[in-house]
Amino acid sequence: MAPLLCVCAALTSLTASAEGGSLADIVKRGQLTVGTEAAYEPYEFVQDGEVTGYGRDVLLLISEKLGVKLNQLNLPFQGLLPGLMTRKFDLVATSVGINEERAKRFLFTRPIGIVNSTILVRSDNDAIKSPEDLNQAVLGTQLGSSTIPIVEAFNAKLKQNGQEGYRDLRLFTAYPDVASALENKSITAAIIPSNIAAVQMRSNPGMFKDIGSIGEPKVLAWVVHPQDKEILEFVNTTLDELAASGQLNALQIKWFGAPLNLPTDGYLPDGALQ
Repeated sequence: MAPLLCVCAALTSLTASAEGGSLADIVKRGQLTVGTEAAYEPYEFVQDGEVTGYGRDVLLLISEKLGVKLNQLNLPFQGLLPGLMTRKFDLVATSVGINEERAKRFLFTRPIGIVNSTILVRSDNDAIKSPEDLNQAVLGTQLGSSTIPIVEAFNAKLKQNGQEGYRDLRLFTAYPDVASALENKSITAAIIPSNIAAVQMRSNPGMFKDIGSIGEPKVLAWVVHPQDKEILEFVNTTLDELAASGQLNALQIKWFGAPLNLPTDGYLPDGALQ
């Protein structure tokens, strides 16, 4: 049996302390416990009172390989990384953005996902075929989102290339509101995260089309305790196996409508724990 993780002995309590740091501990307990914030559809979200999504499907395959049950705890994000350090779960399996500060304190798995700033237009819009066609378009995105500076940087690029830039940028309370504005033609194009775009296209078949993305993508991964390199190796090896077998691609198509272009190297910043 392949090696794995460590975690709490009393899995019925979130205040329990861990008993060890090996895969053998998890196998002995018969349960893999992970912390998740199920609020990032379709990566992880709640449906009919149960955690579901792409991440859970991958976790079920990992648990199956170990021969144990999956115990997935849905908790606020603010408590996940502190909880990992006190070994309340074996790993954090939620969509965590890789950044320099986190990478110096925690072990990141191989990328599990990636988010681009996707441009959606209505399917009946034949005038906009690529991001470069957004000149003089009315754009929409979420108020206060990380997408706004990406849109502004792209607008500056349009102007540097001798164009006038977008006509207007309208901000909405939530990304679903942006999609609704696109549907009723209040805006010409929606700039939203690719995972939200996948949800909207699945929920409204034939209404929208993806004409590309702007800005740099954000790479997402799961997080392991800094001392649990055996867990990291097991998860990474399993992700590699799932990618090689085509199972990972199949799950990505199921949840996102297309395979994700995940980096295999260069995703960790300088100074990252490994």
